[in-house]
Amino acid sequence: MTTEIKHQWFYNQSPEEVWEYLTNAELLAKWLMDNDFKPVDGHEFQFRTKPMTNFGFDGIIYCKVLEIVPQEKLSYTWKGGPGDGTMTLDTVVSWTLHKKDNGTELHLLHTGFKEQNAMIFSIMDNGWLSNMKEIADFLNA
Repeated sequence: MTTEIKHQWFYNQSPEEVWEYLTNAELLAKWLMDNDFKPVDGHEFQFRTKPMTNFGFDGIIYCKVLEIVPQEKLSYTWKGGPGDGTMTLDTVVSWTLHKKDNGTELHLLHTGFKEQNAMIFSIMDNGWLSNMKEIADFLNA
């Protein structure tokens, strides 16, 4: 089984503009989920969405900022489970921005998937790509 998701997307906007969609809680909520994110190293936060009990997911993604380099890199933990304190998903999301051709190339690397995460991996692989396109739609609006 593949244990990581890799995607990249090119935006016509500057790294500063793309960065806002990765680090501003209100903008994150538009393309990803409701959250209490703050761009501060070590900040613990949550993404909240509709529970999917048939997948053993209570609707809360528990995260902690691991690394933040403004307009260049952001990484955080991405953990979830059925809501009883068990984390059946324990992964790391990393975003890297590169200034390129008067725009920004955004790289996503989501690592740490285990065999037991095969179904969620498949859902998230397509979901991340769709979300990256959604950022472009907002930036181009």
